[in-house]
Amino acid sequence: MSNGAPSGNMNIQEALEQAYAHWNAGQSDQAEMLAQRVLAAWPGQADALHLLGLMAHAFGNLDLAISHLRQACLAPRAPAAYSSNLAEMYRQKGMLPEGEEAAQRAVAMDPTLVSGWNNLGILLQEAGKLEQSRTCLERVVALTPEWAEAHNNLGNTWRLLGHMDHAQSCYTEALALNPSYAEAHSNLAFLLSTQGLYEDAASHAREAIELNPRLVDAYLNLADVEASRHRHEAALRALDMLNAFAPHHPAALIARAKILRQIALIEEALVAARHAVGAVPRSAEAHHTLALVLQDLSLTEEALEAYEQAATLPGTLAEVALIGRATLLIEAGRRDDAAAAFERVLEQFPGSSQAMAARSDLRTFVDNDPDIEALESFLAQGERRSLADRISAHFALGKAYLDTKNPALAFHHFDAGNQQKRASFHYDSKETARWFERLRAAVTPQRYAELAALGEPSTMPVFVLGMPRSGTTLIEQILSSHSQVTGAGELPALRLSVEGMGAFPEWIDALDAQSGNDNLLRRCGEAYLSRVTPFAEGRPFVVDKMPGNFVYAGLIPLILPGARIIHVRRDPVDTCLSCYSKLFSGQQSFAYNQTELGQFYREYERLMAYWRGILPADAFIEVQYEAVVDDLESEARRLLAFLGLPWDDACLDFHRNRRVVRTASVNQVRQPIYRTSKGRWHAYAPHLGPLLEALGVSAP
Repeated sequence: MSNGAPSGNMNIQEALEQAYAHWNAGQSDQAEMLAQRVLAAWPGQADALHLLGLMAHAFGNLDLAISHLRQACLAPRAPAAYSSNLAEMYRQKGMLPEGEEAAQRAVAMDPTLVSGWNNLGILLQEAGKLEQSRTCLERVVALTPEWAEAHNNLGNTWRLLGHMDHAQSCYTEALALNPSYAEAHSNLAFLLSTQGLYEDAASHAREAIELNPRLVDAYLNLADVEASRHRHEAALRALDMLNAFAPHHPAALIARAKILRQIALIEEALVAARHAVGAVPRSAEAHHTLALVLQDLSLTEEALEAYEQAATLPGTLAEVALIGRATLLIEAGRRDDAAAAFERVLEQFPGSSQAMAARSDLRTFVDNDPDIEALESFLAQGERRSLADRISAHFALGKAYLDTKNPALAFHHFDAGNQQKRASFHYDSKETARWFERLRAAVTPQRYAELAALGEPSTMPVFVLGMPRSGTTLIEQILSSHSQVTGAGELPALRLSVEGMGAFPEWIDALDAQSGNDNLLRRCGEAYLSRVTPFAEGRPFVVDKMPGNFVYAGLIPLILPGARIIHVRRDPVDTCLSCYSKLFSGQQSFAYNQTELGQFYREYERLMAYWRGILPADAFIEVQYEAVVDDLESEARRLLAFLGLPWDDACLDFHRNRRVVRTASVNQVRQPIYRTSKGRWHAYAPHLGPLLEALGVSAP
């Protein structure tokens, strides 16, 4: 049969040669016709099936491509390269175990097959078998040291192993071999972003796009860089650019869901995340993103299931997903389940610094604690580990040494963690002071007379605001224990709604009720309510507990007539100490240097004194944290009366409230009132010199 002819003028070998020649020349119709003639004469002929598989893959029919390649590999003398190509197609389909089996078969057939080792290394990388991946890809580099792609792929595995120094060396070597290698530029962008080097990261991402305008990862990495520095509109523009040539790409849907979540468009984020899971149901990243969105919506059971899916699917997200699941259990008040969940992480990933840091607030450290030794060992590896992980470890160790009564070592780590975090972003305390001054000038008593009641009337929002770590979570927990109140946690909705109207405070300063510009106030109120209403769960009041909303306190009655404002105050040094010893999940740029922290507190006090003088009495009330600690019932009754609500005994048992709490105070509000936080700073005064000086407070 092998010498037979699919046509009257050529034999099978000649037909195959011509078919491949046509394909390489871009003449797909002729190539397919000849391949089909070969199969008609010789059913199952491996070379013809392989060619049809390559063609199907090129035209986007991955299922057909896999079918053809699978058949081709069944032939007794099918080359090892066919199994290697099948492995890559399985990988693209998300069928990682099948891909690994095919790649293992390829290198067993031909141990010198570079493409086989390369494909196997990438498959193992995506399956989370990172040490095996490293071994394979190091072999590829040894076989082809001048191949830039080999160094790039090895860099990806080193990055996933957490060895950022090795990863950067690999990407740099790849670019030295091929300066126009778009993928290496893109990967270096991602790496630099994890180190807080956002300008360099963005530059490499844009270079990758310029070199290869259809490189999907480059747009994703650019979007990630922009989102990391809170430039969300720029991040969405990067995804829109990707959407122009790759609409509905699953990775783009995942990225879009993450960004929409960051800007509090939570329902839109949920739609994008569900679409991503529908498009790639075997993607751990898609399920993980869905879990994050569901967690934001307090859909705890669904979120736990999504985290479980992400943890059990092939990929590199198992550790992160399991930690996310354990953290959600903390937020839901299920401490025993959370402790067991963290043990599960550490059984599966021994020595996980992320897990130990994440559970540090859940436990009290003791002398010779194995977690302390493990975290110190982790930090000893220096820049081999990501900046974010190093910072988390420092803060966890700071807490650990406070627990073990070693404040000197505790503040050694707090200082190191704060310094590293502070070095990762730009912040100018003088610029902040000038901005606060512009606020005071823009929102004047006269504004209330001119613009009163022009916003979007609503009595639903209750703003609990103040400095971070001042007791705002405690007040929210007390109020949300009432049957008519929902606690929504820390929402960026007000800031995003205000900034969405244009440059602030310029737009409020330019308002003129007589010229019709007042519609900006209503639009701003409507934008806020559209973001917050989904969190109300049908109750008449929803608490928005974003401490930083104190900045906009003077604007709230203008855009939301009827809304209530509760300002929470606490001892200044206790507040600032609590800020300095906590790694915030959000952006609190002022908190990572004692002098800047004290300066910010003074500016906050000055701004709140101004708001206090102009805010309507029926819209504004203040509560002192220490007063709540000393007399919970009296203060709770005063707050409910301010909202016009009847008394509810559940407010005294706020620690039994099982709602999800997503702030740094999650563990404190699960306990009855305690007084040990009052005057806490006195014990640590020797380590707080710059803060005390900035606040103008004398050491005891």
